[in-house]
Amino acid sequence: MKSGKQSSLRFQREDAKTPDSRSAFLLRTHDTCAAFFNPHGVIDTSHRNLPHWYQDGAAYFVTFRLADSIPQSKLKQWVIERERWLGHNPEPLTIGQQQEYAERFSDRLNEWLDAGMGSCLLRRPENGQVVADAMRFFDAQRYHLDEWVVMPNHVHAIFQVIPPHNPESILHSWKSYTANEINKWENRFGRLWQKESYDHIIRSPAELSHYRRYITDNPSKAGIKVTHASFIP
Repeated sequence: MKSGKQSSLRFQREDAKTPDSRSAFLLRTHDTCAAFFNPHGVIDTSHRNLPHWYQDGAAYFVTFRLADSIPQSKLKQWVIERERWLGHNPEPLTIGQQQEYAERFSDRLNEWLDAGMGSCLLRRPENGQVVADAMRFFDAQRYHLDEWVVMPNHVHAIFQVIPPHNPESILHSWKSYTANEINKWENRFGRLWQKESYDHIIRSPAELSHYRRYITDNPSKAGIKVTHASFIP
């Protein structure tokens, strides 16, 4: 997918009449397929520092970051505020609530990342190449990869999961392989990535457009030149 290209969209509702009750709401375009969160479908949840919601075939906006990219004090406060907000804004979220969530939580977290704290090892093109290759390797086999960008200390991506795979296993695969390879390049030892990643099920076409724009605009708004992204030829 190229930045700025407008897709021709059509919707297909998957409801209780379909064989798979776990299906989400599907959005199909000429170059990708995304499934939106279905509030009436089955949801698998887990919780470490962050809550994680999983739904078969859903599309996700994810961020995974280097271990030294955000101070823990800031992150803990962000988690507390996010959980409080979710408690007062139950699903399904309105369009306005989706926009508020993105601004208060997704965008704020990303602003901290764009400040360029930490080692920023992904600034080196060879390290960015390792991440890009890992993300593209199982595209169309375990997931459908949409927009993505490798920033100096973090990575953003949108992808739709292909069952029986799930976001947790996909992110673990990316992070495990790239950590081993980058540590070899850098002649370093120890943890490369923050253990827990941020994942968000995309709720609507408006959210999909928001996160696509965020990813493609991220480098220029942060004043950073990147070498690896879905919108770079």
